[in-house]
Amino acid sequence: MPALTKTALVEQAVLFTERSPCNRVSPDEALRPDLAGMRIFDAPEAAVASADDPLFASLRQPGVVGPRFRLPRDWLPGAGSVVSFFLPFTEVVKKANRADAVWPAPEWLHGRIEGQTAVAALCRRLEAFLREAGCRAVAPSLSADFKAWGAAADRHNPARQRDAAAAGFGSNWSERHVAYVCGLGTFGLSAGLITKRGMAGRFGSVLTDLELPPDAREYAAYDAYCTRCGACARRCPVKAVSPETGKDHALCAAFLDKTLEAHKPRYGCGKCQTGVPCESAVPPAQARHTTGRA
Repeated sequence: MPALTKTALVEQAVLFTERSPCNRVSPDEALRPDLAGMRIFDAPEAAVASADDPLFASLRQPGVVGPRFRLPRDWLPGAGSVVSFFLPFTEVVKKANRADAVWPAPEWLHGRIEGQTAVAALCRRLEAFLREAGCRAVAPSLSADFKAWGAAADRHNPARQRDAAAAGFGSNWSERHVAYVCGLGTFGLSAGLITKRGMAGRFGSVLTDLELPPDAREYAAYDAYCTRCGACARRCPVKAVSPETGKDHALCAAFLDKTLEAHKPRYGCGKCQTGVPCESAVPPAQARHTTGRA
């Protein structure tokens, strides 16, 4: 058993992306024959925050995640560290979705649905790795206590939707906001998180009672990496993103429901994450904003 460090956890995640069948589209699931075996994610990025970082409490503010956000130790009493990871989509997935079309590319639909299954599998892998070493670990998004409502609700889990709040948009554990606290990146105009490897991908996290050194946040403002260039607004098929007002979550959610009707059981869009300067990196001309809100 390697020493329990952030490096050891990242190595587990890298092995997962290289070897797990979850990171490949199976022949039975492929929307086209040529997509069988398509790799969904490249190797991940990861960052660590202390479970008692005061920025987690700030996520409970109205207009951020909200008062129903649960702190790390609400999920795992005695939690010492929060490990957040970003799995960037492969070039194949991103390139396909750059097309100037209303509907998401089949490659992106696989990335959104089979990709999320892979994220869950990686969370379980890291949980098991930590537990085998004698640590306690919890992935909040896999917990029976996880709740999401509105645009964040799991469209594959109607029971969870019924249990969630009837109005509004959010969840009691936001992977994007947790990644922001851990130091992985900052928010863009479209409400996605811009990491050093862009925003086209998926996030996950695991809590543990292991005390890991926290990573430094290389930013002070919540939107430091966004240039507000408006490219994501121009890419949105339903104009749910505005340079003046940001993202209209209700309009976005309504379009996602239409993609579900058209591509059931899959859904997704991702146009605001592809064909934009922040698709695969932090834009070179960073506009530093000073609102400081999480």
